[in-house]
Amino acid sequence: MQKINKNVVLAVLTLTSLVFLLFQLYYYKFYLSQKNGAVFSKVRGSQSGQDSTRWHVVRKFLALISSHNIPVYLIDPLILGLVDKDIEQIKSSSDGPSPECKYFCAPRDFTTFALLDKTWKHEVGLFRTAEKMGFQWLKVLNKDPRLDGMDDLSGTEIPLHYIFKLASHAIHLVVFYERSGNYLWHGPLRLKQHMDRKFVPFRKLHFGRYPGAYEKPELLLVSIDDLKVQIPKNPSSFLEEMSHSRFLECRYREARAFFQLYPDDASVDAVEFRKRAKSLLHLAALTLNNLGVKFWLSSGTCLGWYRQCNVIPYSKDVDLGIFIRDYKADIIPAFQKAGLPLKHKFGKVEDSLELSFQGEDDVKLDIFFFYEEDDHIWNGGTQAKSGKKFRYLFPKFTLCWTEFVELKVQVPCETLQYVEANYGPDWKVPVKTWDWKSSPPNVQYNGVWPVDEWDDVIQIY
Repeated sequence: MQKINKNVVLAVLTLTSLVFLLFQLYYYKFYLSQKNGAVFSKVRGSQSGQDSTRWHVVRKFLALISSHNIPVYLIDPLILGLVDKDIEQIKSSSDGPSPECKYFCAPRDFTTFALLDKTWKHEVGLFRTAEKMGFQWLKVLNKDPRLDGMDDLSGTEIPLHYIFKLASHAIHLVVFYERSGNYLWHGPLRLKQHMDRKFVPFRKLHFGRYPGAYEKPELLLVSIDDLKVQIPKNPSSFLEEMSHSRFLECRYREARAFFQLYPDDASVDAVEFRKRAKSLLHLAALTLNNLGVKFWLSSGTCLGWYRQCNVIPYSKDVDLGIFIRDYKADIIPAFQKAGLPLKHKFGKVEDSLELSFQGEDDVKLDIFFFYEEDDHIWNGGTQAKSGKKFRYLFPKFTLCWTEFVELKVQVPCETLQYVEANYGPDWKVPVKTWDWKSSPPNVQYNGVWPVDEWDDVIQIY
């Protein structure tokens, strides 16, 4: 028998393997992958197949939700940032074909949309249709905080996030709910143990690391890359709101534990004071919001929210904080126009400014202005009879939204550190006798106002 040349055999095997591999690639590309929705033809003007995939996934998702009459709107920060630069052109553009895919083809792993819960009935058919279109989907549930209260810590779960995945792109659908403070809220994205943590790169999601609070947006229907989609009418305002949207829930469990140790005051006077304090806080919020002045719950009002989810009945006032950089000369006349006369004005804009307005039935509104230093923040205090100055030091903090007495309002995100600075480690224990000059652990003596400045820095009405 003729001896077989090993090199010939090796060459034949290599060629056969290569042909088989090419056949597999051909078969996958032109049959299997198209069947499973994993390959898309290029959209006009896109630079690559990957760019095209993003556009096609968004198009298929919009077709999916349209087939079930689900109104969604675009909240993707990357795309809205691009859209905002061309917003006037986009508003005025015709419905003709776009010369290029500029927005939905931008490199990203997700496209994010929002859904208002009350506009949808959670149809099971949506997910069946999604699967038929090639989507994989994931639903994330968590507790409904709207049902929590002092009398009921509900365990009812609601859908907070949906993720639809097709090919190499995913759609993140964030569910927004209306809260009693007349604002929109979305919950955190917390995966449970049985969920696939490799489904998508969750850490890259723009929404879900924290709960968020937003004003109800005015929407605009536009054509973007030949796709009809609703967007916030003012994308730049929405993006600014998004950067400061983190939300903190009231701590009802801790509040219930507090009231087990220290029963709540349910007397007529306490109920009436809380009612007046709530009214005063709502009026103050309306006035400052109309001026565009950011503020937060401070001092005893902040303590009441954090410790017992309510106004402290023996505090006798409402306390707000404002960064001095946000001070406006219109603040005093605006409150006076709202029916709150100025009670006293201490300090000056450059140093230790403090305002107090008279509310109904001796309930005061105290506004403290805060000054930022390199490593701390402080607000000042003035003793009217002596001209002595005091300074209250706080660690640096950022601001979060919360809901308090049916109002969307801000508090320090680092609330515990803020409260401990003002009230010490025993802040959980009620103290009804409080000397603002000596009781706070963060108070420092800060000299005396010069006598020739008293007329300007100590004004009592």
